[in-house]
Amino acid sequence: MDLFVAAFGFGLVSMSVIAIAAVGFTMQFGITNMINLAYGEVMISSAYVAYYLNRAGFTIWFGMVAGALFGAVFSFLLNRILYAPFLRKGTSHLGMVIVSLAVSLMIANLLLPIVGYFPVSYQEDPGRLIRWGSIALTRDQFIIIGIAVVLMLAIHALLTYTRLGKAMRATAANPTLARNCGIPTQRVIDAVWLITGALCGLAGVVAALDSDSFAIANGATFLITVLAAAVLGGAGQPYGAMIGAVLIGMITELSAAAWSPQYKEVVAFGILVLVMVLRPQGLLAKRGALAAAG
Repeated sequence: MDLFVAAFGFGLVSMSVIAIAAVGFTMQFGITNMINLAYGEVMISSAYVAYYLNRAGFTIWFGMVAGALFGAVFSFLLNRILYAPFLRKGTSHLGMVIVSLAVSLMIANLLLPIVGYFPVSYQEDPGRLIRWGSIALTRDQFIIIGIAVVLMLAIHALLTYTRLGKAMRATAANPTLARNCGIPTQRVIDAVWLITGALCGLAGVVAALDSDSFAIANGATFLITVLAAAVLGGAGQPYGAMIGAVLIGMITELSAAAWSPQYKEVVAFGILVLVMVLRPQGLLAKRGALAAAG
């Protein structure tokens, strides 16, 4: 029983990491109608940006900010230079999925000669172990949970109370009508790529920090977990992604306690397949992109 209680504590950390990544992914899809399969590679690229800064003597917290900025700029440029031209030509949704998959492979193969095959890790003191019964987490793990909570509240405030958030929801629901009503939809989409890219970059650094080590191959495993949470919660639903992150984070950690940590990605992929078969619309049925934010 103590093992499962400890796994529950690790699940709190896992769901925090997944939530940051999944909310960014699902907002990209909900507002731009773009399934970005290069998301995992942007995450791992940002993790390496933080790694090299960490090796140069900067703290991982500075690297976390740098990774978020890198993810924001990288995602913005990917859209402007690669995705947007295809969309302007009327490329189908399936075609854009193939384009993003090709971009993902290109990023991975361009990054590989630079970072190499071998796993690396941050030079960071995780802090003292804080115990609460059978739950034992480090200072850094509590900080990760705190970052996720603050970001989820910030996303809620953005979508609910700000003009930009309302413009995002209008653009997601009907971009043509939003444009005819005077909403600068191109600027809104640019803002979406910057915000979700920052979440993606931050999630990459946080995920790498929570791991003992990471390598270029982790980009694909990040993507599987993010997809599982986003699809489970409902495509295009930020609040659904939060719920999906809670479930995926807890289930994978509890499965690691029951069987083996090596099966965590397998469990996440299995959940993704089951949801696609049994309830493809997710837990929060899509009533229009970002409808839950209304």
